Amino acid sequence: MPMERGIYAQGWFARGHNYHPSLPPRRLKMAKDFADYRATITTWPSLGGGSISLPYLDDEAHAPVPARLRQYGFLKDSEFADELRQRGVKAFGVIFSTQGWEFPVELSDDESEILAMNELRGVGKRGWLGLREFTQNRYPKLWAPFEKYFPDGLVNSRGETVTDLFEECCSQDIHGVPHHAGWLEVPGREHECHFMDLNNPVWREYLKAIVRIQIDAGVDGIQFDEPDSPLGALGYGGSFSYDNVAGFRDYLAGLAPGQVPESVGDPVAFHYGRWLLGRGVETVRLKADGDEKVMARHYVRFLQGRQAANFAELSSYVREYAASVGRTVLVSSNLFDGAPWHDPLAAMVDVLVPEQRHTLYEQPGWMRYIAGFGGGKPVCVSTNPYGGVMPELLAKLNRGAAIDRYRVMMYEAAALGVTMSVPYGAWMGSKIEDAVWAPHDETLEIQNFLADNERLFSPETHNALGVVYSTDSNFLETTYQMLNSSAEDVYPAVGETSPRAIPFLRAVNSLGLARHPLDVVMFHDGVHRDDDATAGALARYSRIVLPGCGSLTSRQVAAIVGYLDGGGSVTLFGELGGQGEFGGQSGVDVTPIREHARTTVADSTSADALVPEGSQVVATGLVRGAVSIQCSGGAAGALHVVNYDYDEGVERTVVADLVSVDIDVPFEVRGATVHHPGRASEVVPVRTIAGRVRVEISQLGPYAIVEFD
Repeated sequence: MPMERGIYAQGWFARGHNYHPSLPPRRLKMAKDFADYRATITTWPSLGGGSISLPYLDDEAHAPVPARLRQYGFLKDSEFADELRQRGVKAFGVIFSTQGWEFPVELSDDESEILAMNELRGVGKRGWLGLREFTQNRYPKLWAPFEKYFPDGLVNSRGETVTDLFEECCSQDIHGVPHHAGWLEVPGREHECHFMDLNNPVWREYLKAIVRIQIDAGVDGIQFDEPDSPLGALGYGGSFSYDNVAGFRDYLAGLAPGQVPESVGDPVAFHYGRWLLGRGVETVRLKADGDEKVMARHYVRFLQGRQAANFAELSSYVREYAASVGRTVLVSSNLFDGAPWHDPLAAMVDVLVPEQRHTLYEQPGWMRYIAGFGGGKPVCVSTNPYGGVMPELLAKLNRGAAIDRYRVMMYEAAALGVTMSVPYGAWMGSKIEDAVWAPHDETLEIQNFLADNERLFSPETHNALGVVYSTDSNFLETTYQMLNSSAEDVYPAVGETSPRAIPFLRAVNSLGLARHPLDVVMFHDGVHRDDDATAGALARYSRIVLPGCGSLTSRQVAAIVGYLDGGGSVTLFGELGGQGEFGGQSGVDVTPIREHARTTVADSTSADALVPEGSQVVATGLVRGAVSIQCSGGAAGALHVVNYDYDEGVERTVVADLVSVDIDVPFEVRGATVHHPGRASEVVPVRTIAGRVRVEISQLGPYAIVEFD
């Protein structure tokens, strides 16, 4: 599957706030830039205004552009999609799945013209414009009627006609108060964004109307942002809107006898919110005691299943509607940092566009994880402004500094099996009044190098180390961390091993920074996504690491035992156990793994403890870096090397002179060529010493690829 080179194409204005959901108007210059950057795909690119109203979205797609704006190349979003397509770039529309907006406006006296919206200036007649006004046809001179899009109206799951989408479809706390999307509302602005509830079938029908408008406007794909409602509402204490309470009641009724605490009473009449309030509790607490803990775990498992079912419905609708009008349209989604509850969604998309939870300068472990999470599909990563390094990096880039930090960020992703989308007016959150604009000349250099060497990139590798990620083992702890830990705790900084981070992240962080080329092997839970573990799939690895695998299925245990019996080696770190109460199995015996002669137990996540035989690649002369051995189209394979050594004083990568690389590869090597960004490639001699291939890189800047013949 080819690499996708993405553009994080929000285009927010420099030194301005990033106002969701409608993006700034698209320009012809953007399409030209994307072609110059050799892009193949756009993320967060256009047609986002459906969270305000469907007429607003229609205007984004088709409303006339004034001559004054035409002079500077402004386009309708439908025209923008056409311009991208003509340049070989796939244009996506974006659906902000959990956003519902109301904006303050100032109108002409007859309410036929918007004089100001969001940023008010004290003129005209004050009002509000958003989902509520659309539902109620409040401004017939501004917007087409609700009935144009829903001729028969919309009816909720209680059989009631919907008269206010803003209130009907929002997620609510235990007292019925709407949750707000606090990460989107800009401080000091009057606008309101409700956190919308995908468990409400009315909201899913509304999103399907957005799908129809975007496909009719000519998009090549649809990107679902924020697909984790209402599970994401756990960060606000949980969602207790009608469809969540009723759906959870049905879920409990379907459980086996004995799984539901007696304090629940009759599940058919159960109301989770009232039950919690009766116990003096106002939020869902995963690490409570007794019945409250049991019910919290049932609740998050219910939400996990609903999230998968809701996304299956929406992604299927995209493909079905596109086919009905004679088109094929791709599906992508922001699967954030690859949390376990997103694993079923990864199987349903064509392209993954994850947004890092915590952007760092050096994160080889997470990059290899998200590549494994993608399962061989294209992965275009985007930065995240919250936590991490982006506020610091933005300030430096704005003064022309830290360019090598940006280079390494882009090259690291490509070296480790994914791509980093070029930030083109990229999001900096609701508080920072600015956007990330990548340096143009350096971006041309980076993107041209990646495109010119496309044959040397592949999701398939020759890496001999596999690290297992068990989604079921990590689901509950990862959910708890989402609610109760900062990103800095969950994703330890370079060289640190935070005890809050799950064992898996600690392991891949340690191994990646110790320059172990590794693959992440996904073990699916067998409930929300098919369990496909086999000994044959593991056989290509000389060692498998099992970090924190406390809930393995019987099939996974059998696969690991078969791998061991076939001559493989296993390292255990942290808990090892069989899948229990939520997986539909119990009593899965992991003793054959633990007691196998080829199993070792590590007492830490140091690379030496996890992989006692040492690394497949030894790079002498490289102070800090990461490596991976990718398969390639025209050669036997390619070693990708990233140089993390950075001088903060001069704000530049420290060039490593004469890096000697010894590598074990499963093929004969007869020659090698080193490809450097920004300078000519060089043919280098190859020697075989003690069974290892040795090549020497005369000078290593931020990145190099060693192509083996």
